[in-house]
Amino acid sequence: MRHNKKGRKLGTDYSHTKAMKRSLVSALFLNDRIKTVESRAKEIRPQVDKVITWAKRGDLHSRRLAIAYLNDKELVREIFEKVAQGMFQDRPGGYTRIMKLGPRKGDNAPMVIMELVTEPCVPKAERKAAAEKKAAAKKAAPKKVAKKADKSEELAEDLGFEADGTVEQIEAVDAAEAVAENGAEMTDAEKVEAVEEKKAEEAEAFRETEETAGDPAEAAKEEAEKAEAEAAKEVETSEVEKAEEEKADVKSE
Repeated sequence: MRHNKKGRKLGTDYSHTKAMKRSLVSALFLNDRIKTVESRAKEIRPQVDKVITWAKRGDLHSRRLAIAYLNDKELVREIFEKVAQGMFQDRPGGYTRIMKLGPRKGDNAPMVIMELVTEPCVPKAERKAAAEKKAAAKKAAPKKVAKKADKSEELAEDLGFEADGTVEQIEAVDAAEAVAENGAEMTDAEKVEAVEEKKAEEAEAFRETEETAGDPAEAAKEEAEKAEAEAAKEVETSEVEKAEEEKADVKSE
């Protein structure tokens, strides 16, 4: 019977297990993280928490207990100084974190990384308040969209459109919203006039595109005429320059 033998069996005798756990705890405080087997990492968590609790107390008796356990005065001094400067002060427990790496090649032992949790602890009340605020913001966002849709429907009804989603309705509503954003109030006649102006602009733009697109033969003919005109102009300028050069030569003689 294993009376008074609590804890995991780590494959060694009592003295070896005790020394191994002490060595792992010292390595964790020196390097802030270690890589070891999962069972060993879970076994040293209580010892790590105990040392940090002694450092939080900070009295002489706690310091002597930590030195007796770790057998390293310099390491104990560093731990107590870090805790005195504010590390772990806002965290009531859970000073370590275990991240699984998967099985080890060879014996298939589950490997983990164990590290100290040095991030500041956010109280539960603050986390709950932030979550509620975020949820309220998400709920408020669709209301704005719904208000905008209701406003668009009202504008469409004011403009006298019965069918939903037609091109005329969309154009009229966009024009009305643009004017409303600028701070002007529109009468019925002004609304109709705005719609007609927009339609006229679109028709003119469509006509211009058609004129530019035209017949490819005519476009090629126009380009050829332009090229001939430019060539004739270059010939004239060259003749004028030649005549001026001749006059200058005659004067010099």
